[in-house]
Amino acid sequence: MSLDLERPIRNPDTGSAPLMTKRARWLVVLGFLLPGSAQLLAGNRKLGRFGLAATITMLVFGVLVLVGLQAAREFTLSVFTNSLVLLVLQGLILAYAVLWLVLGLDTLRLTKLVRISPKWRVPVAVLSVLLTFAPVLGAGWAATAVGSARGAIGDIFGGGAPAVEPVDGRYNILLLGTDAGIDREGMRPDSISLVSVDAETGQSVIVGLPRELIEMPFPEDSPMYPIFPEGFCVEPNLYEPVDGGYDCFSTGYLNALYTEVEVSGSPSYEGIYPDAVSQGSEPGIEATKDAVEGATGLTVQFYVLIDMHGFSALIDALGGVTVDVQERVPVGGREDEDTGEWVDVAWYIEPGVQTLDGENAQWYARSRHGSDRGDYARMDRQRELQAAILAQMSPANVLMRFQEIAAAGVDLVATDIPESMLGRFVTLADKAKAHTPVTVQLTPPDIDPEYPDYSVIHQLVANGVVAASPPPEEG
Repeated sequence: MSLDLERPIRNPDTGSAPLMTKRARWLVVLGFLLPGSAQLLAGNRKLGRFGLAATITMLVFGVLVLVGLQAAREFTLSVFTNSLVLLVLQGLILAYAVLWLVLGLDTLRLTKLVRISPKWRVPVAVLSVLLTFAPVLGAGWAATAVGSARGAIGDIFGGGAPAVEPVDGRYNILLLGTDAGIDREGMRPDSISLVSVDAETGQSVIVGLPRELIEMPFPEDSPMYPIFPEGFCVEPNLYEPVDGGYDCFSTGYLNALYTEVEVSGSPSYEGIYPDAVSQGSEPGIEATKDAVEGATGLTVQFYVLIDMHGFSALIDALGGVTVDVQERVPVGGREDEDTGEWVDVAWYIEPGVQTLDGENAQWYARSRHGSDRGDYARMDRQRELQAAILAQMSPANVLMRFQEIAAAGVDLVATDIPESMLGRFVTLADKAKAHTPVTVQLTPPDIDPEYPDYSVIHQLVANGVVAASPPPEEG
């Protein structure tokens, strides 16, 4: 009886074109829906069992990943943002793609095209080829995307350093926007922000710090504190100038700290922050983190340096960014020496809701002209763009443009956030979308960067943290 049941598939009447046509259609469809089943029914059973086992294993693996994303999202994301895991996954995808190709071509052989009805030969052959090569091409794309992710993670994030716990229930990350890479001499950030994120809810406060902020106090455990115990470039201090000089090498502004530590050549900074490079940072960045910590009262755990050229590439990779332009912003131009007016403007970014490409978004973030508030208006626009980019990085958009985004990310970002914390931060970023960030701008009229009152700044920041924290539980 078993022979009778299997005869139409394994031992068909090859002289019956209708039967062979029906058999061919079934083999192609079954081979697509459950790779290995065609071989198990009509071909090499050993190959079929192997293909079926591999297929079931991949299906179970996919189900476990989906369950993991629902039940243990942070752990699952942490696993799949590990470079070694991604390398193994890439290899498995490629291996299964090769197996699918072998099984698909073998299924086409098993259909015995010459025995089926002539009018069905081309449709069956075309269907078989499509159902074989389309998934293989998809697997090739997936493997390439996984490779891009692995490369980006390895290039951007701080290796295998262990995860760290939040401070007072929050993660505090310094964002630095610059036109120069971290290795460029005298790098001065154009924008400086501190993002403080609640470790449970993802609620965040964004503290905007003026580039020209002066006399920042350093925490007592900072290597900069013995040099400048009264604040950055404030007398009396123990700064040792090179070839004469004053109470420090740079302008004394917050955005000059990288230059101060990295370029001055002062013996005061020799050997300072000895572990910075091994942890994915630089002494100049660490000094800036300490200054922001002293200025705001929040412990700065990580930094993210955003290069404006990579920033432009990221926006193009996302397909543009949509913002509500509040005032006319000039692109290019110069100041007329006689009239003081801004002339020779290439074009203007006009008011209204607009989708900006990378070049226009870069000018929107950088231009100091076209506003009575000058640099402070620019700070507002930069934070507006940051929020807009995060809002538009939806899973569908990222998936559609993954390789371009990953490539832009390598040029865009330098950070000391360890690879082991990616899962946690991706989870927090997802939670953060449910909340509107609280913004604290340390700008006039509240704060004068040339005469800062750090007790007032600490209070403003503390108020922002409270506003970006979950309400206390009752009773």
